[in-house]
Amino acid sequence: MTSPLRLGIAGLGTVGVGVVRILRQQAKLLEARAGRPIEIVAISARTRDKDRGVNLSPYDWEDDPVALARRDDVDVLVELMGGSDGPAKAATEAALAAGKHVVTANKAMLAHHGQALADRAEANGCALRFEGAVAGGIPVVKTLMEGLAGNGMTRVMGVMNGTCNYILTRMQDAGLTYEEAFAEADALGFLEADPELDVGGIDAGHKLAILAALAFGTRCDFDAVELEGIGAITIEDIRQAADMGYRIKLLGVAQMTGRGLEQRMSPCLVPAASPLGQLEGGTNMVVLEGDAVEQIVLRGPGAGEGPTASAVMGDVMDIARGLRLPVFGQPAGTLAAARPANSTVPAAYYLRLQLIDKPGALAKITAILGDAGVSIDRMRQYGHQDTSAPVLIVTHKTTRADLNTALAAVRETDVVLADPVAIRIEEV
Repeated sequence: MTSPLRLGIAGLGTVGVGVVRILRQQAKLLEARAGRPIEIVAISARTRDKDRGVNLSPYDWEDDPVALARRDDVDVLVELMGGSDGPAKAATEAALAAGKHVVTANKAMLAHHGQALADRAEANGCALRFEGAVAGGIPVVKTLMEGLAGNGMTRVMGVMNGTCNYILTRMQDAGLTYEEAFAEADALGFLEADPELDVGGIDAGHKLAILAALAFGTRCDFDAVELEGIGAITIEDIRQAADMGYRIKLLGVAQMTGRGLEQRMSPCLVPAASPLGQLEGGTNMVVLEGDAVEQIVLRGPGAGEGPTASAVMGDVMDIARGLRLPVFGQPAGTLAAARPANSTVPAAYYLRLQLIDKPGALAKITAILGDAGVSIDRMRQYGHQDTSAPVLIVTHKTTRADLNTALAAVRETDVVLADPVAIRIEEV
């Protein structure tokens, strides 16, 4: 009989319990598909006596995840604790040092330490797999590493945080303010303990950094990701974008340009009729563009017990079958340190300005834009208030650098009542 693949699971939160359930409920199916049994040997978590809704008594318990990683009877460490450093990183490093494979759903750890971990894994002949770290149940990592391996990738983009998409969708569909939609998401348990990880774009930025490394053969560089959250988006922005045929999404985009690798996670306007524009609720979507395949769209649940546990089990199954691939799709030593490029690709922009309602105010703004080389495509004025005039401008394609020059000059005038809002319009 073929020897079983023996797992040690570190972290018994939502995803960890989901993995246990799959292994218990689908044992025969997994064995048939892998060609060998897959079994849990030992587990570890912060709290031992917590009721997790699944029987854990058959498995050995380790209080220390590093001790779990070093056990002689563990072949694969399944790291589901989370966190860029601390116990998750220590246990992962211990497993790789001991020649054990690792499956993780830890996007923060990979975004910050992916290159060092890849170097260590490959030096020790270990697999380090992380499908569950990006977009939940969507197999985007496998798609980039295997299905699209024959493509020179040109762009990766997508909605990669379900909580932000839920908030923006509720603002659109129910007419809620940002604060109301945020409170609703919080009450439903959608937000991280630190909400800024979600609404500040950090969680999604981690995922984008990983996908960029896979797509472009570069070292994972989260520090080079431009981050802008959704906190400044108002219900007026949502409505005015809809008037023009757009919807606002927190969109991640990575593309290689002549100046370097552009990585940004920010609110963008996308056509309402596009696949991204039609994406509702907590669902994720990733759009991959390559020179041979052109464009493909992957859509599915971006989080949750079942979807993420499914992704984790896909990685476990590959290890059980004997599949060994470089961590980021090509040997770690060949990954280039990309030169960061900040929004070098020209685009149209949506601008919202609150002007003082007095003669010459709008003329002053249009002159400043023109002097910076930013031309106006469309302009609308909305209901005047007592002392202010809300103005909406859509520019022709321009660089972010030229737009920033113009906005800096606008802020120095005596005709604006609030900081201008600028949102990129992304072609999809």
